[in-house]
Amino acid sequence: MNALSTYTLRLGDDALVLSHRLAEWTSRAPDLEEDIALTNIALDLLGQARSLLSYAGEVEGMQRDEDDLAYLRDERQFLNCQLVEQPNEDFGVSLARQLYFATYQRLLYQELEGSNDETLSAIATKASKEVAYHCDHAELWTERLGDGTDESRRRMQRGLDRLFPYTYELFEQDETTNRLVAQGVAVDVQKLHEPWTDHIRAVLARATLSPPEETTWRPTGGRSGVHTESLGHMLAEMQNLHRAHPGATW
Repeated sequence: MNALSTYTLRLGDDALVLSHRLAEWTSRAPDLEEDIALTNIALDLLGQARSLLSYAGEVEGMQRDEDDLAYLRDERQFLNCQLVEQPNEDFGVSLARQLYFATYQRLLYQELEGSNDETLSAIATKASKEVAYHCDHAELWTERLGDGTDESRRRMQRGLDRLFPYTYELFEQDETTNRLVAQGVAVDVQKLHEPWTDHIRAVLARATLSPPEETTWRPTGGRSGVHTESLGHMLAEMQNLHRAHPGATW
């Protein structure tokens, strides 16, 4: 697998896995309006995933399409960050995950719009408009829960603290990414860490929540196929129909 296909696959897997996690809230969200909102965000991410996985398959040159990449890879072949695969647990955890990742993705896509790769630039330009809403949604709910009841505040703070260690991986770079950064194709995510941190702290201040403490426990490995147990369970559910009926169309 070449550097461009690996990089594109990482972006696509992030969107695909988070899309599935948010879709798990369908018919289970706190109210009808939120049920629809989370479903729409999941669909936005699925659209991003389809574009990115299709392009990854194209530049890979192994005749694999978006469905092959989504449904016929094993857990160790997925390259998403570990943050997006974390189970929902409760609404506070899901909102914390959404706040962390949407803020990162918005900064990422804004920079990726200037990529020398025309396809990645076009995908990022379209996705930036969608992710702007994802950020607004996550921020409004963070403030609503943080400045709400004692119970909503406790759960939101717990979600933020629980998932914070997984955010460090968002800003890691390896040789693959560095090579593409030098070519003007990929984004130097290390430069996104400071504006990401500043933005998250500003949102938490408005929500009267405490910024999570820095920690030396920083789970990593998702970009090279090392995942938490929860991804395997999710993939078993997501891929079951396609694998049970290979080649089926409808």
